Amino acid sequence: MRPVGSKYLLEEPLGRGATGTVWRARQRETAGAEAAVAGQPGETVAIKVLKEELASDADIVMRFLRERSVLLRLTHPNIVRVRDLVVEGDLLALVMDLVEGPDLHRYLRENGPFTPVAAALLTAQVADALAASHTDGVVHRDLKPANVLLRQSGGEMHPMLTDFGIARLADSPGLTRTHEFVGTPAYIAPESAEGRPQTSAVDVYGAGILLYELVTGRPPFSGGSALEVLHQHLSAEPRRPSTVPEPLWTVIERCLRKNPGERPSAENLARGLRVVAEGIGVHANSAQIGAAENVGALLVPDATPAQVPGEPGAADATQVLPQGSQGAWDPNAATSVLPHTGGPGGPGPAADPTAVLPPVPPGPDGQNPGDPHPWQNQLRAARDRNEQTQVQYLDPAEDPLRRRPQRQVSRPQQPPQGYGYPQQQPYAPPQPPQQPQRPQPQRYAPPPAPEPRRPAPEPRPPREPRRRGANPMRIPGLGCLKGCLFTIVILFVAGWLIWELSPLQSWIGEGKGYWEQISDWSGSVTKWFGDLGGAG
Repeated sequence: MRPVGSKYLLEEPLGRGATGTVWRARQRETAGAEAAVAGQPGETVAIKVLKEELASDADIVMRFLRERSVLLRLTHPNIVRVRDLVVEGDLLALVMDLVEGPDLHRYLRENGPFTPVAAALLTAQVADALAASHTDGVVHRDLKPANVLLRQSGGEMHPMLTDFGIARLADSPGLTRTHEFVGTPAYIAPESAEGRPQTSAVDVYGAGILLYELVTGRPPFSGGSALEVLHQHLSAEPRRPSTVPEPLWTVIERCLRKNPGERPSAENLARGLRVVAEGIGVHANSAQIGAAENVGALLVPDATPAQVPGEPGAADATQVLPQGSQGAWDPNAATSVLPHTGGPGGPGPAADPTAVLPPVPPGPDGQNPGDPHPWQNQLRAARDRNEQTQVQYLDPAEDPLRRRPQRQVSRPQQPPQGYGYPQQQPYAPPQPPQQPQRPQPQRYAPPPAPEPRRPAPEPRPPREPRRRGANPMRIPGLGCLKGCLFTIVILFVAGWLIWELSPLQSWIGEGKGYWEQISDWSGSVTKWFGDLGGAG
């Protein structure tokens, strides 16, 4: 268990979202007077712990504390009540009632879409919660099925709208610096996507998308990227499914108008949805059917919509009243903190503007006024020292510990020789200065005749492709077989010639051996030489 403040203990996580984690928690002791609900020791609650980057933003923490009373007094049967706010060090948490039940997004994924009557009645209760918050000047700005919890009691489901505190804090400049807009792309209003002034009509637009998703199982606009979805919110019109009755489609179409001034108020939306639910039911009479068909007359726009904080007219600026005013107060006056000590038309010098960094006295180093302040350099150096080491992939070839640096010998660069570059002349020793020669009279010389151009070589005719035999199939080892057959033929012919032209036949016929025949030949040759010598 992890303590949150001195009064709560975190037990187990229930869900995780884009802004924080929801925990099941237990109350250790009774809350103080600053909490909306004191509670009892041992009572189970839900605590949403915001992310560290939100808790570390001073703008969000100040808004958190400044609007504590607004969030704590926001009560309605269809709104998850905020019981307490906890600010402790780097921890920022909202203590809320624990709702035992799934959110609407999970219920749709597991059970499929609602019937038109059930979808109209459930969205009417959500519209009641929006109407109550708009009356208190709170705009949710992130209405989607994941922010609607379903509390089951007596076999019926009661929708509970949550995350009003997160939507209220989302108007802080610290969060808008991180995100381009506040909300989810599939449920964002066109004016929010364009950065125009926003009113309570953005919640009515979200209620229209919620109603469309309840009867069809999917939002009206989808795409492969957030930019594509935002473009459809700005320019595309939703298509009516065949399963949506005409009166209910009238309500959806009116809520999804691009112009926020044409959308109905949350109170009129709840009234119109209940009329539609009575007129499209199986037990509806003719009067209820007629009222449902004329539901467009009930969807009247809000004449005074609630402004989103941060927009002109959303909240009165904090003013410091001058001493001795005694009620002389101008509500349209600008905020003034510093007293006017002089200026044009008044005695004394004018008040110095607010300075964050102290001025730098002129020193011997001669620092220019435009150079960075020494404190800025120190802050930048401290920020660099505290920066975490980034772990990323390093190519082994670039690792200085794995490869030995090689010494590169610098070589003089020589210009390339060839066309367009002057030829490099060989080195010649310096010649002694010569006496100036008398100018010779210039004689006319005819211009040199241009060198005849060599005729371009005739292009070679293309080589004809080699023709293959009728049977292009190659037999492996055929060359070796041809060589063997050729050798056999040569041996056969040589053997036949030896048999016919040599005395081999007589040797075989007389039965003499090889050495005997050689001895006879030797004796014959010797006798022949002897006869030649005797004759001589």
